[in-house]
Amino acid sequence: MTQAQTLRRTPLYETHVAAGAKIVPFAGWEMPVQYAGIKEEHHAVRTAAGVFDVSHMGQIKTSGPQALAFLQRVLSNDVEKIAVGGAQYSLLCKEDGGVLDDLFTYRLAPDTYLTVTNAANHEKDLAWFQEQAREFPDVAVEDQADQHAMIAVQGPLAREIVQAVADGPLPSRMTAGSARLAGHHALVCGTGYTGEDGVEILCAPEVVADVWDQVVRRGAVPAGLAARDTLRLEVCFHLYGNDLMEERGPIEAGLGWACKEETGFIGAEAVARVRAEGPAERLVAFTITDRGIARQGNPVLGGGEVTSGTMSPSLEVGVGMAYVPAGLAEVGTALEIDVRGRTRQAVVSAKPLYARPAA
Repeated sequence: MTQAQTLRRTPLYETHVAAGAKIVPFAGWEMPVQYAGIKEEHHAVRTAAGVFDVSHMGQIKTSGPQALAFLQRVLSNDVEKIAVGGAQYSLLCKEDGGVLDDLFTYRLAPDTYLTVTNAANHEKDLAWFQEQAREFPDVAVEDQADQHAMIAVQGPLAREIVQAVADGPLPSRMTAGSARLAGHHALVCGTGYTGEDGVEILCAPEVVADVWDQVVRRGAVPAGLAARDTLRLEVCFHLYGNDLMEERGPIEAGLGWACKEETGFIGAEAVARVRAEGPAERLVAFTITDRGIARQGNPVLGGGEVTSGTMSPSLEVGVGMAYVPAGLAEVGTALEIDVRGRTRQAVVSAKPLYARPAA
């Protein structure tokens, strides 16, 4: 069996091929990496609107009288603070504080939650949920990855475009609600991964092509994984597998704000210990101050390693993130990065690297 035969395809695969997208393997899926070009798609999201196929991501539904107590144990943030219709970012941690995944959870009803998982981690996350649920007999954990297709419409015109095909108001930032889009039932979420306003849309796989076509017809530019990566890196959003992993904890990753140890989540004691003592390394953002681009795995001289790196289409310089010794983590600290045998000068920079210019 060839690699292509083992890879999965989203319901939008034929749509991407028909649009001329370059398809690449990603996290077990055949996904569009770009259409017209990375820069064009990146700038379309920053200045107007782009639409991404994120149907490879998974979903886990948790429901029942003990759903809140269960999620307080499993997720790092304070789930009790999610109102019905609300959304929250959190981490899934091991006992030693290592990060299994980073997730968004939506509270759909008082005892019903939907958690979106990263594609490469979905099976691992689902098994973790199911294992921990054994201690909560009044919780139902349901894999819903095959029940949803998912697209993200992002950019300053994203809401205007989606609103044109919606039969009611769209949810505000960090909230979610049911709506009819292009005549189809959908869960619309005011979240995203680009640093721009917009929504993420979950709908039935058999109708997603129609929703996609209608938002594209109204001006959303199809955008691929490459533009999604440059956009998220400019605003310093973590990518699991690059910037987050089981061998790293939330504090060194700069995600202590998403951990509420008082809830008693799995890994809370380890996280509290690192928070109190201070991590040996920290994840910093950097800007290259001479020529070149650093990539994942490039060593930082003096200790540490680049986890993500690219040429920023908005800033037109090389940018990235790296774990460095805590003593090198202060903003303004000069770094030297070994890029395939050549030393590149860089500086630790404030997060986010890109912010929308004031109107």
